[in-house]
Amino acid sequence: MEKTAVDNHSPGLSSAEAAQRLQDFGPNALPTLTERGMLQLLQQLASEPIFLLLLAAGIIYMLLGDPGDALLLLGFVFVAMAIVLSRQRKTEQVLAALRDLSSPRALVVRDGKALRIAGCEVVVGDLLRLEEGDRIAADGVLIDAHDLQVDESLLTGESVPVTRLPGEQVCSGAMVVQGGGLAEVRATGAATEIGKIGKSLQQLEPGESPLQGEIASLIKRFAIAGLVLSLLLTVLFGWMRGDWLGGLLAGITLAMSIMPEEFSVILMVFMALGAWRIAKSSVLTRHPSVIEALGAATVLCVDKTGTLTQNRMALNTLLVQDQTVLMTEASSENLSPAARTLLEFSRLASEIAPFDPMEQAFHQSANTLLPDWGPAHQGWQLVHEYSLAPPIMAITHCWQIPGSEQAVVATKGAPESIMQLCHLNAEDSARQLAQVKTLAEKGLRVLAVARAMYPLPDANSSASRCWPQTPAGFDFEWLGLVGLADPLRPGVAVAVAQCRRAGVRVVMITGDYPATAQAIAQQAGLDASGLITGAQLALASDAELQHMVRTCQVFARTLPEQKLRLVQALKAQHEVVAMTGDGINDAPALKAAHIGISMGQRGTDVAREASSLVLLHDDFGAIVEAMRLGRRIVDNLRKALRYVIGVHVPIAGVALLPLFAGTPLVLTPALVMFLEMIINPASSTVFESEHGEPDLMLRPPRRHGEPLFGTRNIVYALVQGAGLFAACATVFFVIVAQHGTQGQARAAVFITMVLGNLGMILVSRSDHVGLRYLLARHNPAQWWVMGCTVLALGLVLGVPWLAGLFGFDPLSQSQGWLALLASVAALAVLEFVKALLIRFGGSKAR
Repeated sequence: MEKTAVDNHSPGLSSAEAAQRLQDFGPNALPTLTERGMLQLLQQLASEPIFLLLLAAGIIYMLLGDPGDALLLLGFVFVAMAIVLSRQRKTEQVLAALRDLSSPRALVVRDGKALRIAGCEVVVGDLLRLEEGDRIAADGVLIDAHDLQVDESLLTGESVPVTRLPGEQVCSGAMVVQGGGLAEVRATGAATEIGKIGKSLQQLEPGESPLQGEIASLIKRFAIAGLVLSLLLTVLFGWMRGDWLGGLLAGITLAMSIMPEEFSVILMVFMALGAWRIAKSSVLTRHPSVIEALGAATVLCVDKTGTLTQNRMALNTLLVQDQTVLMTEASSENLSPAARTLLEFSRLASEIAPFDPMEQAFHQSANTLLPDWGPAHQGWQLVHEYSLAPPIMAITHCWQIPGSEQAVVATKGAPESIMQLCHLNAEDSARQLAQVKTLAEKGLRVLAVARAMYPLPDANSSASRCWPQTPAGFDFEWLGLVGLADPLRPGVAVAVAQCRRAGVRVVMITGDYPATAQAIAQQAGLDASGLITGAQLALASDAELQHMVRTCQVFARTLPEQKLRLVQALKAQHEVVAMTGDGINDAPALKAAHIGISMGQRGTDVAREASSLVLLHDDFGAIVEAMRLGRRIVDNLRKALRYVIGVHVPIAGVALLPLFAGTPLVLTPALVMFLEMIINPASSTVFESEHGEPDLMLRPPRRHGEPLFGTRNIVYALVQGAGLFAACATVFFVIVAQHGTQGQARAAVFITMVLGNLGMILVSRSDHVGLRYLLARHNPAQWWVMGCTVLALGLVLGVPWLAGLFGFDPLSQSQGWLALLASVAALAVLEFVKALLIRFGGSKAR
């Protein structure tokens, strides 16, 4: 018997040779849009409104005969560009790293061993092992194939799978939907058929997410408001004072103070770095926009095997001829002939080169307890195969024995299906089902095994016409039952309890036997009392199904298409659904769910491509951690947006003061840019790195359709900003009343605004804890921002030529204390506003 299709062929390339070819010919990657270089980024930045406004202000200063201010603005342009460029480059590097992680995988033979690698590392000459559910990584010629069918719709547009035989070509991008094979790679990357198509096959950018739409709407509203107010200020200033250049400068300053250019930067940074943070928890985010859905998930639908359990299958029990054989007590010497036959045919009905842990368990047990396996099956060849497919949930292999005209047929699968294939009578079926229940109640996964003999088709005839269309065409003999143990993962019960406290309902949907599902569900802390089977789902009307999904937590013996129906029923009740899956047939349900989660280790490429998250270690606890991080990211994003809106209020207010006070400009474009140097890092760094609130997983999910940043948040931000503006205005009018100079008023107001801005950063880090707690809570980015800001403020106030550039005059002692006291007062107002919010509006500040 062939141990693997590879054994009869070359051991493949050596690791050294493959590495050299990868270096010589480049990665196996399709043509993509060229990554934006520094020049493209600079061109994009130069067209941003904030930089165009700075340029206009610089020209006005030159016209006014003030080249010093013009040069200062130019310096700010370069500093601001450097900050934005570094942040964008970091974001693109993070996204590129995530794209590398999410690239399709390939199973190749190198140094005589099967090796799972990233698809981009496949080189010409590699032996590519094709398995059901894999996307073919490169063009090649088939060396071996058994019942191989591939979906080439990506290339041809034809949705019907096609059969491929040895000697025929398989193409990159096609999906293996049945059987398997071995191919020698002939072309990679741009040289493949799909690569030649070029840009038409480049991945399209995903559509706008609800959060992106919400941010775009905010930007549009603030931009319109800024434009209208700026034009109004320019006209009024020029008309009332006859100084149209000064009015234009005042209008530009106001526009810069209102312009919400940080919003899009904040969203980009939060989503990219959020995906990176989630990836550190072994969860790959294929589409960063799904992060917003993570924080709103209300139902988590999970499979049993490999998600709740360890996916470390081991044969636990053989039940043959009413005798129970415990594998812990079995040996090659004491195994009965009937038990040996049962074990032999369970192995024959398994994949030749198993990747699934359950299939590996059959191989391992047969190798251990049947030492003569190799010699006894020397020369056996797999000549036909029937895949697992409704209504017969069984895998069937047909083997050709050297010198025999009869094929040996082995099948294993769901006990009900095997009973049907063996035509057991009612009495025998009832007895076997009772034994199945006994094993399943111990938490074992139970399969049945059977065998048959069948005349080999004539070599000159079409094999497809001579083999039965389905396994029901064979005359099977019942051999017995096998029970496989797959223990619950450590920490699953704790994670399920966390979901319950977070308002997320966990629903187990499995194809396993009801008693097995019930036992595992109880161990995991799920309520399995109202368990529903796939047979009940098939008979349920839509109205009955709606009631089932509201009340039931465990669904057993479900078919893949029923998973899709369950997801659709949950969505119809306005639930935000997260769904796990690993097989080809899970793809529709994964695609339909708001958050599709595929298994990184045992999942197929088609499942990975249909999903938005990939569990790199197939761990249920990682899903819960990803949900917690999703809530943290969205919560911090809300705080950042609220801070940005709040901090622009005093800037805009002070920019308007001269119009009503009849004084020269208090804020200049240069001073506004100084404040932007604080706002940008604070909003996209301090808040992004902020730890999650202690009650994140004790809150209910965000309601369906509820905006992230609604009216309440806007009002809260405006009230906070009004408090700081009141402090700045008080300082301004006090110094004007005391006949202070324009430079003194400007310097005092600027100190108040900068220090008040730092206070707003500190207060805004949390919605429901005070300063004492926040000062102790770890956030190094906050101290970097504050330290650099205070240092810069000290320099522009203390160094005479810098103070002259900004138009500052030295402050008297009383004026300095006034600015400091006003800043402290503003901080107290901010804390008071938050305390009121906590007391009367709850701690969530939504």
